[in-house]
Amino acid sequence: MDEARPTSGSQAHGLVPLFPPGLQAIYGECRRLYPDQANPLQVTAIVKYWLGGPDPLDYISMYRNVGCPSQDIQEHWHYVSFGLSDLYGDNRVHEFTGAGGPSGFGFELTFRLKREVGETAPPTWPAELMQGLSRYVFQSENTFCSGDHVSWHSPLDNSESRIQHMLLTDDPQMQPVQTPFGTVSFLQIVGVCSEELQAAQQWNGQGILELMRGVRIAGGPWLITDMRRGETIFDIDPHLQERVEQGIEAEGSNLSGVSAKCVWDDLSRPPEDEEDSRSICIASQPRRLSDKDTEQIRETLRKGLEFNTKQALPPISGPRQNHDRPQSRKDSLESESSSAIVPHELVRTRQLESVHLKFNQESGTLLSLCLRGRLLHGRHFTFKSINGDTAITFVSSGVEGAFATEEHPYAAHGPWLQILLTEEFVEQMLSDIRELNTHEESKLPKEYSWPEKKLKISVLPDSVFDNPLQ
Repeated sequence: MDEARPTSGSQAHGLVPLFPPGLQAIYGECRRLYPDQANPLQVTAIVKYWLGGPDPLDYISMYRNVGCPSQDIQEHWHYVSFGLSDLYGDNRVHEFTGAGGPSGFGFELTFRLKREVGETAPPTWPAELMQGLSRYVFQSENTFCSGDHVSWHSPLDNSESRIQHMLLTDDPQMQPVQTPFGTVSFLQIVGVCSEELQAAQQWNGQGILELMRGVRIAGGPWLITDMRRGETIFDIDPHLQERVEQGIEAEGSNLSGVSAKCVWDDLSRPPEDEEDSRSICIASQPRRLSDKDTEQIRETLRKGLEFNTKQALPPISGPRQNHDRPQSRKDSLESESSSAIVPHELVRTRQLESVHLKFNQESGTLLSLCLRGRLLHGRHFTFKSINGDTAITFVSSGVEGAFATEEHPYAAHGPWLQILLTEEFVEQMLSDIRELNTHEESKLPKEYSWPEKKLKISVLPDSVFDNPLQ
């Protein structure tokens, strides 16, 4: 984060001769909640993003919230971002597309942090956290929605806290606002422990958030983050683990994909055939994903199609999608446009006879989620490499639009591999890889092989993926 400083809110709001309309709309919602805090403390980006600075958020306002004693809601600090939506409407940051759609990315971030006894001013570290999430949104153009999770792998405040990851939910107090540049909703960051993140991955974020609302220490109704919390919701109430297990069994997982350390090899090709090999040991640059395949994978990662009774791979379409509109099977593949299925006719699909999948340990622990929480419920799951264009999508027989079929279960478009697994084989794999379910460090490498299916999976140390040419 570029150097930031607490400033009086009046510098950003009250004393500006031409009050930016987008800023004014959000500030108006803040004034509705905090009429007695007209000039909140703010963290301000010294060099604005539109002037070449590194921080996308122009401001983060920080309010003191007294909570609600009648609902047993504790006092806390409330942080609100300004910059993911279009504040200015003059294309300096966001393309102005009219008032009918989302403003900018369509949302701002909020965060509620428990106020410690004797604390007279809000800590400023949440501003850096919000800037970090905003940089991800701007760089990837992937938006967040309620129920999403963020694997952070570090204490949110750089302390020794167990709160090292995040879930996102609708802010319980702030209402969506209509600005001249579109609508803005407010997504609240909720700090969670690793065990709670894993439960959200295995089941769904909304389910875990609802459990946390019922546990005061873990956040209560307004999901207030307590960085000193040392117990998970499952430590506090062991019966909640049963609720999660029942949810997974009944509903599966909403998580449709992750960024991962992974690669795949075509074992049906001779090693010297570098053109078609996806081995990380080959120095030559692999062929890149086509733009259309990239967009389809992005859509796969962006949204789980849990609304479908028969799952479909997302159509290849524009980068902005409506998260709220349920997708029907017909809607997903036929009614958008013919372009949804044309790319499969244009890109040569390679049928492979034998494949070798390689994952790091963290990705390996998600294989059970992929198989149990997704494929056994007729869905799909994608591992997208963080080190390049490689992607591995597992699909069940019920997924429409896949280029892997029961006759040819291993198929590839360039570096994108699809693997179709029958329910019987999924059950067998779950039994064979059950030791991967533990999240404790274990001895690597681990090898799993199903010769009759011509499939091999290796779980390897991170160093293999970080140094691909060694």
